[in-house]
Amino acid sequence: MSGNNREPGRTVLSKGFAILGALRTAETGLTRPQLARRTGLPMTTVLRLANELRAAGALELDEHGVYRLGGWLWELGTLASSRSTLREIALPYMQDLYEATHENVQLAVLDGSDALCVERIRGTKSVPIISRPGGRLPLHATGVGKVLLAYSPPEFVDEVIHRGLAQMTPYTIVDGDALRRCLAEIRERGYSSTRDEMTAGAVSVGAAIFAADEKLAGAVSLVVATRGADPQALAPAVRAVASGMTRRVAELWDGGSGVRR
Repeated sequence: MSGNNREPGRTVLSKGFAILGALRTAETGLTRPQLARRTGLPMTTVLRLANELRAAGALELDEHGVYRLGGWLWELGTLASSRSTLREIALPYMQDLYEATHENVQLAVLDGSDALCVERIRGTKSVPIISRPGGRLPLHATGVGKVLLAYSPPEFVDEVIHRGLAQMTPYTIVDGDALRRCLAEIRERGYSSTRDEMTAGAVSVGAAIFAADEKLAGAVSLVVATRGADPQALAPAVRAVASGMTRRVAELWDGGSGVRR
């Protein structure tokens, strides 16, 4: 039902989701004119809906007129059972990996055509990374993303390649055949590695987390500075943590908690 809708085919709900969708991909937030341009909505419509979303806690507005996603959405997201349960399972293992390395540790799941960062632990002296809980990462250019892609169906890999592989840095793999070879190597050796492919100066090593039925549940990675980094030396620790998470996920699956993606 569209209600008082001057744009045929667009309901009030769809317009609200358009605003939320635009902000989902904007790390630093958007102003009202920027939201209007990205959504194609009139400024008056953006203002009215943004005010309603703010009242519900779904949006926040700072003193500079910049909108950001509000805390209510994060609270809602934590209720998604599979992701919250996986995060709860993974966090102790992630903390162990951080204590052993004092480097960045990330947990991600496959969401649409992206890697969705579920949790992250950052070291005060570790290399800066752009990921954040609730943020999205490209599948073809990150350690967690490549793992998720490597254990996905071939037709899904084809879809990702067909949509185009964005060049994040000069070292990003943007050729489909080269990416397929890379994914085959990941499956063979049991871990992924990237070097300066997403962020200059960063190396990522990732490993897959599986459920009891061997269905892909997520991926964990360690992100360190490129200089002096040896992915082969880092891989055993990352794989051990992923194996521990896999065992725990399998136990809870058998126990009926339903960690499912």
